[in-house]
Amino acid sequence: MTLSEKQEKLCTESRWDFSDLSALFLNCTLKRSPELSHTQGLIDIAAAIMEKNGVATETIRPVDHDLAFGVWPDMTEHGWDKDDWPPILEKVMAADILVITSPIWLGEKSSVCTQVIERLYAASGNLNEHGQYAYYGRVGGCLITGNEDGAKHCSMNILYSLQHLGYSIPPQADAGWLGEAGPGPSYLDDGSGGPENDFTNRNTTFMTWNLLHLARLLKDAGGIPAHGNQRSEWDAGCRFDFANPDYR
Repeated sequence: MTLSEKQEKLCTESRWDFSDLSALFLNCTLKRSPELSHTQGLIDIAAAIMEKNGVATETIRPVDHDLAFGVWPDMTEHGWDKDDWPPILEKVMAADILVITSPIWLGEKSSVCTQVIERLYAASGNLNEHGQYAYYGRVGGCLITGNEDGAKHCSMNILYSLQHLGYSIPPQADAGWLGEAGPGPSYLDDGSGGPENDFTNRNTTFMTWNLLHLARLLKDAGGIPAHGNQRSEWDAGCRFDFANPDYR
């Protein structure tokens, strides 16, 4: 991916070291590889900025995998013959940054995106070494493409879901591109104007840097401070700054 002069300049002038960070993009397109994904076009911009700053990135199309439906980490333990989600979840848990991306269909995120969020939810009750929910200390964002209105609606849904699961969401953590309403060229089609759109390029760039900055802050701080948010302590009866109840 070729970055613009502005994007290259920001990378060159950066005084921060992000080289110990990693990012995972889940491209929730309905198209299997190697079919062209317009959503991938936005991913490529964000990933290129990250890679220019030494961040290890990976993109997965969940539609390329046999994912079971359900809200358990491994659905083969619940009657399914096959489930490719567990190894994807391992990559999710290893990444400092998770970016969920989706096209818009009927004003909503894709069905694949809904399934991915359901599968992420399956592990949200797990705890980290501090007794917090497992996704604490990680950063989330989203990218949306489509030919109809709905980018903000999809972003609200995705970002709410991520923060509810435990991800930290920085300012302006979403970006998108919308073509003309109705049938017309998609983002990467000739003449769409998508790759040249300054508004989309600006927001994608801002989102990427905000993800990097918040991930840097959280990593340097050792994650979210473990006080007032430890499920393990709450279950043990601790009420943090409040007196423990007298169970006599």
